[in-house]
Amino acid sequence: MTAIQDPPQSRIAANVMHFARLLRRAGLPVGPAEIITAQHALTGIDLGSKTQARTALRAAMIHRHDHQEVFDQAFALFWRDPSAAEQAAAMALLDAAKQPKPERPAPASRRVAEAFARKGDQPPRPKEEPPVTDMTMTVSEQERLQRMDFEAMGAAEIAEAKRAIRRLVLPLDLRRTRRKRPDQTGPVTDLRRTIRTSLRQGGEILSIARNRRVTRPPPLVVLCDISGSMARYAQILLHFLHAVTNDRDRVQVFLFGTRLSNVTRQLRARDPEVAFQMVAHAVPDWSGGTRIGEAVASFNQQWAKRVLGQGAVVLLITDGLDRDGAQGLAENMDRLHRSCTRLVWLNPLLRWDGFEPKSQGIRAMLPHVDEFRPVHNLASLRGLIDLLSRPAPRAVVMKGSHP
Repeated sequence: MTAIQDPPQSRIAANVMHFARLLRRAGLPVGPAEIITAQHALTGIDLGSKTQARTALRAAMIHRHDHQEVFDQAFALFWRDPSAAEQAAAMALLDAAKQPKPERPAPASRRVAEAFARKGDQPPRPKEEPPVTDMTMTVSEQERLQRMDFEAMGAAEIAEAKRAIRRLVLPLDLRRTRRKRPDQTGPVTDLRRTIRTSLRQGGEILSIARNRRVTRPPPLVVLCDISGSMARYAQILLHFLHAVTNDRDRVQVFLFGTRLSNVTRQLRARDPEVAFQMVAHAVPDWSGGTRIGEAVASFNQQWAKRVLGQGAVVLLITDGLDRDGAQGLAENMDRLHRSCTRLVWLNPLLRWDGFEPKSQGIRAMLPHVDEFRPVHNLASLRGLIDLLSRPAPRAVVMKGSHP
């Protein structure tokens, strides 16, 4: 903590500014307002206390709970040694030598390491003639991004994926409703309107009024798991749910971990950062345990009759790992399945080719869904959009391999 032990005021401001640049390179939305607030916050604490400094900076510069892990990693590296880029790179090489094939590197550590390695003050290199490269049998950067797992993305790739998600359009198979609208070429004769029109013409029927049934997309209801095992995917999928909520009407979004939270109103905010900040304040159990059965039961009791009318489609986003051991899960899933027209289960575990439904929660849920699909990259989201634009199948379709 030598970097913040009683330094001059000007050095505090400079260090806070460089720390904010690091956070921005790691993908966190830190602007001038957060920098000024952080500088004022450090003047009211004991600078010799690492805990107080971290708490003050976090309160001033972080507005969302899911950014806390990245902030803590950046704070631990930067304020220990502002020139820790070389040390972080050396440690990464040592770790790579010891563990040549890590299964799941922490996204926060990877994003902070990339932010440290990215130098913003280097002079521009002289322009050189681009080498001639044979592009035969190579994969474009865009195609690679489409297939990359959300969990394996760095800060720049996550930002690009978020921009691509905002451009996605979610169509739904149109359904006929009971309402009719006037249409002179419609197949339904409107006798009442025909007679009412003839009264204005002395009782003579000069034309036959016709109607056509109104078609509109069904309501869309999303139940998204935000427990610890799903938190990294939920952070990306929230951008997809925000885009869908602002693009369509009759969309309801619920988040659940140990309890169920309706975040539809919060996601209606046009600015994504404002929407996610409101969601963070409304959801108390982010990255906690999972009680899928209890969450589905709460939805069935409190919300099903309100939002599952008119042929609603339900998207259930979870890995199926229930902390309660699938207690009551099958009964609640059966009730949910019978209450909606179409139930689609999106599971990131399906990205593995050798996936098998071994856990009790997955085995209890599978008989009560219409579609079982992966949701781990942009290609899987595009596959979901294509699925929902087609009529619902009659039988359950399982897809055990990732696209």
